[in-house]
Amino acid sequence: MSQSRRSFASDNVTPVAPEVLAALARVNVGTVHSYGDDPESRRLTALASATFETELVIHPVATGTAANALALAVLAPPFGAVYCHETAHINTDECGAPEFFTGGAKLLALASPDGKLSAGQLAAPVAHAREMGVHHVLPAAVSISQATEWGTVYQPDELKSLTAAAHAHGLHVHMDGARFANAVAYLGCSPAEASWKSGVDVLSFGATKNGALAAEAVLFFKPGLARDFEMRRKRAGHLWSKLRYLSTQLVACLEQDLWLRHARHANALAARLAQGLARQGITPLHPVEANEVFVAMPMQQIAALRAQGFEFYEWPAPPVAGQPVVRLVTAYDMTVADIVALVAAVAALSWRCPA
Repeated sequence: MSQSRRSFASDNVTPVAPEVLAALARVNVGTVHSYGDDPESRRLTALASATFETELVIHPVATGTAANALALAVLAPPFGAVYCHETAHINTDECGAPEFFTGGAKLLALASPDGKLSAGQLAAPVAHAREMGVHHVLPAAVSISQATEWGTVYQPDELKSLTAAAHAHGLHVHMDGARFANAVAYLGCSPAEASWKSGVDVLSFGATKNGALAAEAVLFFKPGLARDFEMRRKRAGHLWSKLRYLSTQLVACLEQDLWLRHARHANALAARLAQGLARQGITPLHPVEANEVFVAMPMQQIAALRAQGFEFYEWPAPPVAGQPVVRLVTAYDMTVADIVALVAAVAALSWRCPA
């Protein structure tokens, strides 16, 4: 490996944060009760309630797909509809898990250029469903990503408008928070203001992309909604017997704001990367509000960067001015030197690669 890190493919490629490894070592002593009846899991509940400034129900799981799919299984019946953005992870990257674990609920994808749904988009499809009665799936929930799949972030007023409209239509609101930390860091508000105070009912809280080994959690801000989640988690094979090892990872992330410090760092590097690329005439396609930068590049430039060992994904989006769209992701463990190296490589190629 070169002196600079060259993988901008994902924040899933990162090592485990030292604080998380230390927490795992700390609890890896002696025997405790299993299946969540342990001091670390109780500590997590108390810490999460303090972090979000409310009494809540929190259930750890090991993957984001499990968090999303099992949360939606509680909110939507088998004959229900879940409205989401067309690029939402639940719609494009979870292999039908939401449909499977809900027992058949249908994802209805809505489009917008920036990855964000708006309040006005719900009225027509919900009205159509009501009109069709038993011939259409029953409107049940809205699922939004924060930050979105395009790296944009819902502002609190946008979120409140959308959740108010959803609740007015009788829909629950689920938030896929795989990068919730990055969104909160960008907004500069409290976790409560970015979630339940803005109308979110259930949050899939992500930690794996932000320093954990494998740890996500489903947070129910309305405890009554969690009525059968534990049974669904068990039936799905996602209840760890040694749950202390999941819980302690989340505790380590929440303690002393490690999750937000990591997110702020990743966000700052993304902003620096965007600025550096812009100086080379490569302007981000969307505002860089979290830790993802989307740009269009000539194919020659893409190939040349890959030949130098840089890793990133070509994004499944229409070309822009004939150029493929690529996604560049920064992470908590990256350094300024990593950003400088990529920008320098782009600069060295720019004069040889026609726009």
